[in-house]
Amino acid sequence: MRFEGRAAIVTGAARGIGEAIARRLASEGAAVMIADIDQTVAEEAAAAIGDLAIAQQLDVTELVSWDAAVRRALDLWGRIDALVNNAGIAGRSAPIWELGVDEWQQVIDIDLTGVFLGCRAVIPVMVDAGSGRIVNIASIAGKEGNPNAVPYSAAKAGVIGLTKAVAKEVATKGVLVNAVAPAVIETPILAQVSEEHIAYMTSRIPMGRVGKPEEVAALVAFLCSSDLTFSTGAVYDISGGRATY
Repeated sequence: MRFEGRAAIVTGAARGIGEAIARRLASEGAAVMIADIDQTVAEEAAAAIGDLAIAQQLDVTELVSWDAAVRRALDLWGRIDALVNNAGIAGRSAPIWELGVDEWQQVIDIDLTGVFLGCRAVIPVMVDAGSGRIVNIASIAGKEGNPNAVPYSAAKAGVIGLTKAVAKEVATKGVLVNAVAPAVIETPILAQVSEEHIAYMTSRIPMGRVGKPEEVAALVAFLCSSDLTFSTGAVYDISGGRATY
């Protein structure tokens, strides 16, 4: 029960990796906000997790939406101990010359600007408290670049850079900021990409399989915990051996 008496916000937590993270944190005692653009599914996820979970509609691209989520968390719990910036989309699988500017912008807005706004919203609360943990979900695509996924690769590379920079800003304030870079994980987001793209990503994994949301959740739980004391600005790979740097 590492998180008993603590509170966390997990974005994109209605399904997939986010739901697995929220479930793991709650299983160890955390009060968890299931923050998601899909209110209906968020409520279903919160109900399935139990009394420690609440649903909150959140558009990660909107400052006012973030302000409302933070206010509700503070009204309910009086604290925010952890933020997991997980919400994201894959975007359409296509070469750069076939992508519209609007497709690029949508991925950047959700996958990168959403992380910026989340960090910006909770860090003052954490700094005032003198403690906090932020985990940003990046991707192996942000390290290596996946063909036919230019917006996604660029956004996730941006998440890595943002994580390193923000971590240095608050390194002496009790707030630790790290990123996780998964390879392909078995979640509903795979429905957004082509079978060829999934096959390409899986072929790069030495363990020969895709990851499971619960495996990512286990790592994120550690990074949200007080067991983490001397690591910030780091990128933790969870890639079945694809990345080892």
